[in-house]
Amino acid sequence: MPERLSPVETAKRAAARRAADLVEPDMALGIGTGSTAYWLIRHLGERIASEGLRITGVPTSSQTAELASKAGIALVDLEAAGRLDLTIDGADEFDSALNLVKGGGGALLREKIVAAASDRMIVIADKSKHVETLGAFPLPVEVTSFGWQSTKAAIEDLLPGHDLLGDQITLRLDGEAPFVTDGGNLILDLHLKRIGDPRRLARDLNLIPGVVESGLFIGLCDTVVIGHGDGRTEIIGSANGIAPPGDADFPEPDNLFADLGD
Repeated sequence: MPERLSPVETAKRAAARRAADLVEPDMALGIGTGSTAYWLIRHLGERIASEGLRITGVPTSSQTAELASKAGIALVDLEAAGRLDLTIDGADEFDSALNLVKGGGGALLREKIVAAASDRMIVIADKSKHVETLGAFPLPVEVTSFGWQSTKAAIEDLLPGHDLLGDQITLRLDGEAPFVTDGGNLILDLHLKRIGDPRRLARDLNLIPGVVESGLFIGLCDTVVIGHGDGRTEIIGSANGIAPPGDADFPEPDNLFADLGD
């Protein structure tokens, strides 16, 4: 018998359900990657089955594409979809200005491209992801495999000029081998502890040859749906509100993305 959901999974599920209810018929939708996006895909599949909801989805990773296809979501690539109405994705951290740190699941480049091609971006997260200052979660930076050590050294030289509390940089691994993104790149995780000026750091990182993209999402998100362990949700950004607890506590199958970031 499946175990009942933990408070964190309950919060993720509640946020995902609230966001899924905001999806309108015939939308072109960017679908994120991660443990919270897993619940979004499940709820969209439920709406497709029960309501006949028609949407077109653009997945941000191969894992998302596989799950979304099984849920009955019609998928196309970004070129075929053109401009998207909405992207819904998770985040590893967000601040009160709705700046984000993303990339814990390794899909930050595609996630940022899809978000930038959307009219709106909604983030779904549990309340622990809301921070006063970004940086406690390691900042992912996607880099080319060619010359990655030189790119790492250039980032190390850059960091002392920024308002940070840490400077450790580690190459992300998949077991004993380097983690490789869907785009064939590597990820350096920057353990900064505090990012005093996210906009400036994002700009300066992207000026380094070999850096493909950073996990700082600045000016892309306009709404965050926060889930709580008792099933409540709240929306910050473009609207505000509290939803009733609903039916948050019940058995569910394992979240296949539970070990990934958002």
